Amino acid sequence: MNPEHGIPVSPRLTCHPDKQRLYGADTYYQESHEQLAALTGDVTGFAHRHAALLLKPDAVVARRLEAAVDWLTEQRYRIVGAAVTRLSRTMIRSLWYFQWNLATPHRRRLAALFLEDADALVLLVRPEREPYVPASVELTRLKGPTDPDARRPGQLRHLLGRYSYLLNLVHTPDEPADVLRELAVHFDDATREELFRTALAGEDRTAHALELAGRLYADTKPRDLHFDPAAERLRDTVTRHLGALPDASPRTLLETAWDQGLELDPWDAVIVGSSVLPMRVPGRAPVLDGAGTDTWRRHLDVLNARPN
Repeated sequence: MNPEHGIPVSPRLTCHPDKQRLYGADTYYQESHEQLAALTGDVTGFAHRHAALLLKPDAVVARRLEAAVDWLTEQRYRIVGAAVTRLSRTMIRSLWYFQWNLATPHRRRLAALFLEDADALVLLVRPEREPYVPASVELTRLKGPTDPDARRPGQLRHLLGRYSYLLNLVHTPDEPADVLRELAVHFDDATREELFRTALAGEDRTAHALELAGRLYADTKPRDLHFDPAAERLRDTVTRHLGALPDASPRTLLETAWDQGLELDPWDAVIVGSSVLPMRVPGRAPVLDGAGTDTWRRHLDVLNARPN
C-alpha cells in the first residue's frame, strides 16, 4: 500500500496481502484502527484476542439469541461487549463488499427482505485462554460453514438450526482485520468506543447481551423458519390470487408470485427462495476471503521465526 493511499495493515491481522492493501485504504478499517489506537498501544494484540459474532435478524425471529450466548459460554468465550445494529441496504453491502461479487440477484433480493426486517445483535467476545491463532479465526471455525449440509454437531450453526444457505442465523468476521473493519461498519464512534472500552477493561457483558436480546424479542414477532410450512403458505397465497397451480414447484410458485406482483410475506419468500433459488454465481470467487486455522498457524510460524 502506498503511504498516500492509507495506513499500514500488519500481517498479524490478515494472511492476505491483497487484504492488507485494500483495508489500508478502507475508510471503515481506518476509522476503527485509529480510534482503537487512541485507547491502547496494542491494536494488533487487541484484534488478535477478540472476535465478533453477529446474530442476524433470522436468529432474532427464530428466538435463538440465548442459545448462542449459552454456546459461547460453553466454548469458553466471554462476552466483553454487546450492541444492537440495524442492517440497512448500505450496511449489508459494506459488510460483504468484497464477497458479494459472487452473489446472485436472487440472493441480493432475498437478503434485503429479511436483513432489514429486524434489528440484529453484535457480540464482542474474547476466549478465556490466550489464543495462538486469532480468536476470530477460531470462532469462525467453531461457528460452522454456510452450507447447512456441511454443518456438524457442536458447531454453532448446527445448534441454532440448519435452514438454508442464506438463513444461517450468525456471521463472524474471518480475521482480526475484519473484526476491526466490521465494527466500524456497524457502529458510530460513540458506540464503538464504548465497545472498545468495555473490552479493554475485560468486563463481562453477558447480562447486558441478554438484556438486549429481550428487547429485540419484544420488538419482533417470532417466526418458524422451516421450509414446508412456508411453502404451504406461499401456495395458499398464490392459489388465493391466481387460482390453483397443483403441479407448480415452490420455485415456480415464488417466481410466478413475483412476476404477478403479488404481496408475499417477506419471511415466507426468503425461506422458500433461499432453498430453491441459486445463491452463488458458479465459477466466481470472492475478492477477499478468510483463512482457516491451519493456514494461520503456518502464517504465524513464519512471522514468529523472523528476526526482530
